[in-house]
Amino acid sequence: MDVRNNRRDTTGASVITANRLLDGRIVWLTQQGWSEHIGHARVFDNADIEGAIEQAKAAPDARKLVGIYGVQLDPAAAGLSPLTVRERIRAFGPSVHPDFAPVETSDVH
Repeated sequence: MDVRNNRRDTTGASVITANRLLDGRIVWLTQQGWSEHIGHARVFDNADIEGAIEQAKAAPDARKLVGIYGVQLDPAAAGLSPLTVRERIRAFGPSVHPDFAPVETSDVH
């Protein structure tokens, strides 16, 4: 069971996230692999997210990641936006001035 399952409703939708071991960047599971942009993330029904997380953990590229888990999306938001403040910060960048934010790297890994 996903350790963050207590933050997910039984209905609704979620995306899968992790951190890349090489550089610690936050990544989101897409149809083609992993991306640093939540807007590219593949969306799963909450009823199916546990199985999707297990598949993501079993995939060969999972060896390059740590902390794979599901993040519930805010149903009232326009576009893909996590429900919790913590996950919104992970998705949309640090809560610091943009001049101090990390430089973006390539799109999909």
